[in-house]
Amino acid sequence: MRIILATDAWHPQINGVVRTLDNVVTHLLRAGHEVLTITPDLFRSIPCPTYPEIRLALRPGPRASELIAEFKPDAVHIATEGPIGQAAARACRRAGWPFTTSFHTKFPEYIHARTRFPVAWTYAWLRRFHGRAHKVMVATATIDHELRGWGFTNTARWTRGVDTKLFRFRPHDEWPAAISDLPRPLQLYTGRVAVEKNIAAFLELETPGTKIVVGDGPQRSELERLFPDAVFVGEQHGEALARHFAAADVFVFPSRTDTFGLVMLEALACGVPVAAYPVPGPLDVVGVNGPGCLDENLAAAVSVAMERATPAQCRTHALEYSWENCTDLFVSHLAAITYSAGARAGAATD
Repeated sequence: MRIILATDAWHPQINGVVRTLDNVVTHLLRAGHEVLTITPDLFRSIPCPTYPEIRLALRPGPRASELIAEFKPDAVHIATEGPIGQAAARACRRAGWPFTTSFHTKFPEYIHARTRFPVAWTYAWLRRFHGRAHKVMVATATIDHELRGWGFTNTARWTRGVDTKLFRFRPHDEWPAAISDLPRPLQLYTGRVAVEKNIAAFLELETPGTKIVVGDGPQRSELERLFPDAVFVGEQHGEALARHFAAADVFVFPSRTDTFGLVMLEALACGVPVAAYPVPGPLDVVGVNGPGCLDENLAAAVSVAMERATPAQCRTHALEYSWENCTDLFVSHLAAITYSAGARAGAATD
């Protein structure tokens, strides 16, 4: 199958969306599919306000249309709702080509946290954007339920995977020297350091041991000032990231707005239990009886998670997820819209 993936989220961004798309592309190529990625590096771009590492493509429409027409795809998947995603959707509608989309990020809640802009207004716009897709792929059952509550009617499930070869048990001598001898228990957060991740709720917990933040973002300097006892180690990648996970005693996921939370799977694959709130993402990845603890009292969740789940239980849970299965499910949704003259003729246009 000849597949186009159009996305505003791509390298050098470091987040769960990029890691998901990168892994899916890798496995699509291994399976023999041809893949063209339409990404911000192909266009002139400007930094996104409050997210400078995210580049917003300027006038991507003409070039995106050319790329789609020249590639002659069997399927187009639009991963994001930004300038590239909108340009690709317009090109597909003009040509009468059906396409799929995916819902990765709860932007209405993110925007509301920064500007107090009404959540319902943003969801109305997203509903219009994704409503033109053949299917909008969502990561979890709870997010699917939420979107249907906002009036989305064309959702389809698309789970995630984890690299269990990279993220695994590791002996003490592989742990990062900078944190391995800190007072325990080591409570780890990994991800973007931004207001929507609710990291302050983690750092203000009165729990024994050491709180460690792996990652970077616009809120880092503020949190370092407010919580001088926490250890901020910056962005980590690949083996270095996996070693930080493996050294932890518990992984704390304080976000209330993530649609999945890939980092929870990475922690579990390393044998580390998860403490989080009982909200979408943790409810689906960990579950109420899974390897960790979900509780509105996050301090209690930290304590119970370490007592309840063994490293082996955590690892076994993570092994249920694979990038191969994730990619197969992705392809199955694309196969439903594989282009033919009849599909083109029947597709909706502006």
